[in-house]
Amino acid sequence: MQLWVATTIIAALLQTWRTALQQKLRGQMSVNAAAVVRYLYGVPMGLLLAGLYLLIFGGTLSAPTPMFFLYAALGGLGQIIGTNLLIMSFAHRGFAVGTAYAKTEAVQAAFLALLLLGENFSPLAWVGIAASVGGTLYLSLAGRVGSLGEMFRATVQPAALCGLGAGFAFALCALAIRAATHELQGPDVVLRALETLVVINVMQTIMQGGWLVLREPASVRAVFSTWRSSAQVGALSACGSACWFTGFALAPVALVRAIGQVEILFTLLFSKFFLKEEMNRSDIIGTLAVVAGVVLVLIGR
Repeated sequence: MQLWVATTIIAALLQTWRTALQQKLRGQMSVNAAAVVRYLYGVPMGLLLAGLYLLIFGGTLSAPTPMFFLYAALGGLGQIIGTNLLIMSFAHRGFAVGTAYAKTEAVQAAFLALLLLGENFSPLAWVGIAASVGGTLYLSLAGRVGSLGEMFRATVQPAALCGLGAGFAFALCALAIRAATHELQGPDVVLRALETLVVINVMQTIMQGGWLVLREPASVRAVFSTWRSSAQVGALSACGSACWFTGFALAPVALVRAIGQVEILFTLLFSKFFLKEEMNRSDIIGTLAVVAGVVLVLIGR
């Protein structure tokens, strides 16, 4: 298995786990505070990962350039904006719709990469991207929309528009992260990804942490009083991001995100084997579509 495929699958698994833990924190703090812990507690884990990697495999850190810092800042800000837009979609009582349309990120990333970077893929890879996103949409919307017409009408709902905006922000974020890792000149891709991770997490802590201090000073205490749970979220976030960043450095963003749709499969497996919930026909059809899309992307790569 190629390294970028393995790291992407691991990233999707860790992201599912991190999201589950972060949801528990939402009952103890505000949305912004729950987001800050992801970055704040991710910094020491990122430094630990980079230190251990250097200790085991050796190498030297790359000298960052001004463009590296610009791309890193854009990537970090894009992730913050995307997350906030996704949360806004939930506020419109459209959790399923907002989440589903945010998952169009893979397709949006493919078109952005084509327009901005001149990256193109084989017809089979395009079919795979479409199939994986279509399967995710089906899993998210099955039972909530009864026809294609209803689905198109749902697209203009505030929840869907916020979800599409979130997908766009996440796609730009991924492209910026890829550009940042390529600005570093070191020969070791994984080390460059870890270096990028630490810098972006520091920037995100400053950006969203500063916002929290200015706008929600009462929430700052919760960030530190919940350090045991928050540290777990930060550690999982850093490990997952390290895998995502490695994937972005090695392969086109659209393909990485298409493979990353397996995240929803992990969610279904967790639901079935840990929560003992039964999979229905829609779950099976959507799962097969996602898997087929991933296979097509790999073959068309």
